[in-house]
Amino acid sequence: MRNLFAAVLIAVSAHSAWADGLESLEAFVKTVHSGRAEFSQVVTAPTREGQAARSKTSSGTFEFSRPNRFKFIYKKPFEQSIVADGQTLWLYDTDLNQVTARKQASALGSTPAALIAAAPDLRALQADFTLTAAPDKDGLQWVLATPKTKDGQLQSVRVGFLAGEKPASLAALEILDSFGQRSLLSFSKVEVNPSLPPDTFRFTPPKGADVIRQ
Repeated sequence: MRNLFAAVLIAVSAHSAWADGLESLEAFVKTVHSGRAEFSQVVTAPTREGQAARSKTSSGTFEFSRPNRFKFIYKKPFEQSIVADGQTLWLYDTDLNQVTARKQASALGSTPAALIAAAPDLRALQADFTLTAAPDKDGLQWVLATPKTKDGQLQSVRVGFLAGEKPASLAALEILDSFGQRSLLSFSKVEVNPSLPPDTFRFTPPKGADVIRQ
């Protein structure tokens, strides 16, 4: 899987900046029930001795409907779909014509998708993540989410919101995995609470595709 996940103004005071970041996350979860956006993703591998950092860029579209449906469509440089329909998490690699299907309930707990699209409320997030506000940076308000489960592949996630936007507008997602690989998703053309057709998150494996169920 090539692209699975395979996301400020200087604060007047640290206290007020941190409160704003957490409040933005809480407002986003409470008030943004659906969304649509375009995204670009830069994945940077950890530096190795004698080698410069390597990065890869991809782009596509993102849609979600809280609490448990979302869709990432990677369009460049390779086509790939990641769809959660409420029951199953589907991953489709177009070039390989291969589909991987996993039970959604066991796949999404401590994942970046839970932070921005799957969780119904802040309490649900706090069951899986330790949430702490981070200093504002690059015009965004940031929240650091650290998984409470230590044996996963995710080390931490930072979620960035546009400062002062109401309702809270998602702008970036920065993911650090256990191997030191960093992935930054930047969102643009964000639509808040659009009306999404019921079949938006329906996925049917293409004819002839190799389907792997886990």
